[in-house]
Amino acid sequence: MNDPSRMSPPSEDIDGQTPADAARTLSGRSPEEIRALLAQMPHEEALAVAAQLSGAAKEQAAGATTQAVASDIDARIDELVVPAPAILESTQTAAEAVAFLVASESVAEITYIFVVDAGRLVGVVGMRDIVLAKPGQRLAEIMVAEPFAFKSGTDIDAAVRAALARHYPVYPVVDDEGRLLGSVRGWQLFERVVVEVTGQAGAQVGVSREEQVTTPILSAFRMRHPWLQVNLLTAFVAAFVVGMFEDTITQIVALAAFLPVLAGQSGNTGCQALAITLRGLTLGQLDEYPVGKLLRKETLLGALNGFVVGIVAGVAMWLYASMSGEANAVMLGVVILVAMLGACTGSGIFGVVVPLTLKRFGADPAMASSIFLTTFTDILGMGLMLFLASWVLL
Repeated sequence: MNDPSRMSPPSEDIDGQTPADAARTLSGRSPEEIRALLAQMPHEEALAVAAQLSGAAKEQAAGATTQAVASDIDARIDELVVPAPAILESTQTAAEAVAFLVASESVAEITYIFVVDAGRLVGVVGMRDIVLAKPGQRLAEIMVAEPFAFKSGTDIDAAVRAALARHYPVYPVVDDEGRLLGSVRGWQLFERVVVEVTGQAGAQVGVSREEQVTTPILSAFRMRHPWLQVNLLTAFVAAFVVGMFEDTITQIVALAAFLPVLAGQSGNTGCQALAITLRGLTLGQLDEYPVGKLLRKETLLGALNGFVVGIVAGVAMWLYASMSGEANAVMLGVVILVAMLGACTGSGIFGVVVPLTLKRFGADPAMASSIFLTTFTDILGMGLMLFLASWVLL
């Protein structure tokens, strides 16, 4: 279970109960009540309770927890705000601040003293500043003036990006007029980053962000299977391209052995570029880093990697073709080198373009990106190798 201070059960009936007890309480409720109650709970708590349910109740819980995750997408900083434990006026002295800390029942939770003037946040004072200050000094003299603060209504994603450059343990939250509303702990924001980044690995292969280890089988099937159908369709496209060069493969059997080699290397190159692009989108780095510059970088990296790997693969093809009795072993090696260079260069481009295109059309940039990426790289890599072999050797 989470820290009790972070729990916010939606009903007095399950207030303070363990997940098992809450599940027993909910099992007697109607499906509508189960969905309504769990949809209001924090996602982690709802999952813990849902895992203890069974039968139809578990199906209702799956839908409710899915709604909880969906609501997190549009979350605002206000959802994480808690009352600031230490607020003092700018005219108060360091001695009065020490007296306040001594008398405070929650001194362990105090990281900064927030200094206000008629309710407006004007500065923050750290514990070190209090210790080193003279007793009669006013807080206005020792505070850090005009501190960074989140505005009420700030989107969680924007808050996370702002926090990445600062790493403060606590952030004040103010309204449009600068009045202090409360504070947000830094670990809560970075917790959102962890959830986002861990969700990308599954999203790239068609696993919904809402799916958890506790998701029922039928719900997981409904989330995953549509993307497998998409993958099957794209695989047929790649197979069609290979089938167009059936005569070439029949006459130069050595090419068949290198089809998976080319596909694997170009696919990995594309996934590397895809991972960097998704990381940049998630952390907001592409807001300042030009997309054109990233595209040029990944294109050059793909070309360099493709050339070096292509040399090794070309030598391997030459040796394999020579041992197989192929008459044009050297040219086959050159074909593999050029094909690897072109495929890896194209993979670097696709690794940037695919997620950015999905984002442009309003789709999740991570969702099934690798499915489309793999198809593009397979078609480019295998198609280029077979085309060159047909053009040069036949």
